[in-house]
Amino acid sequence: MTTTDERAEQRRRDIVDAAFKVFSSRGYHAAGIADIAAELGIGHGTFYRYFENKRDILVHVVAEAAERLMSVMVEDDPHRTATLTDYRQQTEHICTRLFTLFAEDRALTRLLFVEAIGADPEMTAMLQRIYEAMAVGTEQYLRNGVEKGFLRADLDTEITAKALNGMIIASGMSLLSAKDPIAERDRWIRAGIGVMFDGIRGERP
Repeated sequence: MTTTDERAEQRRRDIVDAAFKVFSSRGYHAAGIADIAAELGIGHGTFYRYFENKRDILVHVVAEAAERLMSVMVEDDPHRTATLTDYRQQTEHICTRLFTLFAEDRALTRLLFVEAIGADPEMTAMLQRIYEAMAVGTEQYLRNGVEKGFLRADLDTEITAKALNGMIIASGMSLLSAKDPIAERDRWIRAGIGVMFDGIRGERP
């Protein structure tokens, strides 16, 4: 890659980062190209050399945010655990990484779960594909649990993965408005692990 190419790539990177900030703080529909350009101190012409319009850059911003989220979910090997204790610890570590990401990066959470979802039908479909990919990743951990005997043999891993991802999304939404994000994060970790391993059914008298 030449120096010119490197500068161009860095400029694209800077514009994506600026758009991420602007969309998260002002909202996608309220934000304009002028706001993104102002964030970087560049002219409109510079923006249009790299992106066609606001919708074009939203695709890049969402794709990068999704990549960050997925990297947290697949950081560990779904099949490495050999004992129930290891499996529970692995699940807790995943929950901690995810909920910490949501607590510390509310901009990413707002973008993925609020702003982009209603941008237009194509963007909604893109986000649905991202959520499906999340579920596929979660299901790998559940299948390992079933194969190792940590989870019920008749568990519907596909639907359970989607249900757990619903909890993940709900945690992100909750942390957006939390007065104490870290305390709220810890509550979600405890609740998530409790549902996963202990269930919510009480003992009958």
